Amino acid sequence: MSIFEKIIGSLDDKREWKAMEARAKALPSEYRNVYSAIKKYLWTSGSPSDWKECSRIFGGILDLFEEGAAEGKKVTDLTGKDVATFCDELVKDTKTWRDKYRTKLNDTIGRG
Repeated sequence: MSIFEKIIGSLDDKREWKAMEARAKALPSEYRNVYSAIKKYLWTSGSPSDWKECSRIFGGILDLFEEGAAEGKKVTDLTGKDVATFCDELVKDTKTWRDKYRTKLNDTIGRG
């Protein structure tokens, strides 16, 4: 890993994220708005701490939304009425930032 990548991160990851964001912008407004809200919810409530896992989850949401939009479904037909529960289910088996910080806090206290 170059010093450049250590400072700003992987350019491949940034390209992948920009490609996903372009896909999201191409969604119909109902889907785009829900995707944006889901993204905000996951970032603030405990998104996966691993980039590959984030990429898999957000990419999966986009795949689902693109298919649903193409079939003319409402977004809540895909997510259900409780979108927060839909999001929580997506990350239930992944290590989130919250988990990482909890472990770090407990390890720090345990050393003291």
